Amino acid sequence: MIIKGRVHKFGDDVDTDAIIPGPYLRTTDPYELAKYCMAGIDENFSKKVKEGDIIVGGENFGCGSSREQAVIAIKYCGIKAVIAKSFARIFYRNAINIGLIPIIANTDEIEDRDIIEIDLDKEVIKIVNKNKTIKCKVPKGLEWEILNAGGLVNYFKKKKRC
Repeated sequence: MIIKGRVHKFGDDVDTDAIIPGPYLRTTDPYELAKYCMAGIDENFSKKVKEGDIIVGGENFGCGSSREQAVIAIKYCGIKAVIAKSFARIFYRNAINIGLIPIIANTDEIEDRDIIEIDLDKEVIKIVNKNKTIKCKVPKGLEWEILNAGGLVNYFKKKKRC
């Protein structure tokens, strides 16, 4: 499976309050949350995103609180995957559960607005506009099964039918 998209790059320690600031948590509508995705860093982020784009971060992406709305805002904004050097444990787990693909890689050579292709099977990221390739680590086993089902709720719905 290959994911191709334009990069929106952020730095280290992007916390959940920057991803979806507290004042916007008054709704459970995922599309309403998406309007305020990354508003703690860039209020216009959701207007810049196109379906299939990819967020790239540095160390400790998704730190802070355990709010799953951060992952929901990212996913419903149209982002297909988040690549970071490392993730806060609870954000990583929430991403799997919601169906947003978290990928671990050295993101130093990836820049804002690059076009990248992520080959999930081969675990490589190609920076198309630079003709460079980076190794990455994608979820496997049960984590991949949950992602492939579209998240934890869908995974259990499918298992219940069996």
